[in-house]
Formats: sequence, C-alpha cells, structure tokens
Amino acid sequence: MQFVRYTVAGTGPEWGVRADEQVYSLADWPGSDPTLADIGSAGYRRRVREALETGSLTAVDGDVSLLAPVEAPGKIVCAGLNYRDHAEEQDEEIPEKPLLFSKAATSVTNPGDPIVHPADLDDVDYEVELGVVIGQTASSLDPDEVRDHVAGYTVINDVSGRDAQFDDGQFFRGKSYDTFSPMGPTLVAGGGFDPNGVDVACRLNGETKQSSNTEQFIFDVDELIAYISDAMTLRPGDVISTGTPGGVGIFRDPPELMEPGDTVEVEIEGIGVLENPVVGE
Repeated sequence: MQFVRYTVAGTGPEWGVRADEQVYSLADWPGSDPTLADIGSAGYRRRVREALETGSLTAVDGDVSLLAPVEAPGKIVCAGLNYRDHAEEQDEEIPEKPLLFSKAATSVTNPGDPIVHPADLDDVDYEVELGVVIGQTASSLDPDEVRDHVAGYTVINDVSGRDAQFDDGQFFRGKSYDTFSPMGPTLVAGGGFDPNGVDVACRLNGETKQSSNTEQFIFDVDELIAYISDAMTLRPGDVISTGTPGGVGIFRDPPELMEPGDTVEVEIEGIGVLENPVVGE
C-alpha cells in the first residue's frame, strides 16, 4: 500500500493513500492523519483498504504536490558499500560488518524540488537507495523482529559531494548539504513489498546509470537494522538508507557527475520514481 504526504492548492500537508495513481485523503477519515506507527500496523492498513474498496475515502482533486514521507527525521543512518556490485566497481573487499555513516536531517528535500549544486563543489554524484522508515521505537532487535518496527519503505537519492567527501576523509559534510537527500514519492507499507528483492535504478537525463536489485545487498534490511539497533535506539521517523549499487558517477571512466540543468530520476520497483532537477547555487 502506497501512503503519501502531500499538499494541494497550498493547503496541508496531509497524509493520503495512492491507488491507481489517484490520491485519497486520510485527513477527513475517522482518526485523521495517521502516525508512522499506524502506517506500520497491519490492522490500520486493513481498515484503509476496506475504506478504499467501499468508497469511504475522499479523492483529492487539484494539483497534488507530493512531499518527502518524513520531513525532519530524528536521524538518517546510512550504510556504505552494501551492494556487491558497488564493492566490485571499487575493487573493495566485501565488508564483514556494515559500514555506517550519517547525513544531516536538514538535507531532506521533496520530490520535484531542485537539488542545489553548491558553488564550492565540483563533483556532485547520484546514488539510488532504498530508504527504511522506522515506525516503532527499536533497540537491540533480532533480525526477525525488525519488520514489526518498520513503518514502510521509500526511495532516497543519496546525493554526494565527492570532493568534500574525499577532502575530509569522511562522509558527513559531503553527504549533508541542503537538498542532498531527496526522498519519496511514496511510503510503501505491508507484506506485499519485499525490500530484499526489488529492482533499483537511476537515470541521469533519461540515460540509465545504475540498474540493480536489492538481492545484491551484502547485509539485507533485517540484518542491517538489527545491527544498527544494537548500537543506538531507533525512534519513529528515523530513516535508514541502505546503500547504493554499482554505476555511481565518480567511478565511471571518465566520471559522469550531476551538473546544473540536469534531471535525475531514482526508481525502486513498487515505490515509484523520485525525480529532481539540478540547479546551480
């Protein structure tokens, strides 16, 4: 089931559910806007499905603008080198444990909004990633407990300032410029979505640059989140970005990076296409 945060005609934001490309409002449904815990609940999703089938939800008319599913995450925890094909393109050994880093929550931006290419950076790269949104407080989970604490899944473009990243010798600044975490277009919840077996892709100006499947994960969603939860408490609204496959721009010969005037699309099967233009600062 695809949940969306949206505005229409300057009002909102509100939560809705998208079915057959039509958005239906949850704001005027009993209980009003759902929490992330609600979205992660099978019982809540069952009631929403019944409401859709009986025509109890209001179809949203007008120009709907989709928003990032989480406007201000408590934290964004990212996994580096978590696809086998990405490790291979760098001639890196397969890591024995997840490699973690973070991005500033202020880097989140909405579908369709511009990615701002900072004037002080030359090498701004794209990275399609599956995002996992936490719905229930989680600590020291076993892998088989993880799904009970997940609200849903979304698409993230882990935009990366490579020159800042390489100059600093660590990831935080290069990953955290404003607008460097486009997120959306939907939050998919429910057992019909397998996060460990979906196609992922990135296109720059319509040309495919990354194409893989989350079967390439070195640490799957359940292993990764269990590992993170051993180190830190995860709270509703925290976002886990699960790594990117091979094909990133910096490792192409010659490198192919994003420039002002470009359009980048990142897509995950079952979630949708997240598209953003690139503009100069």
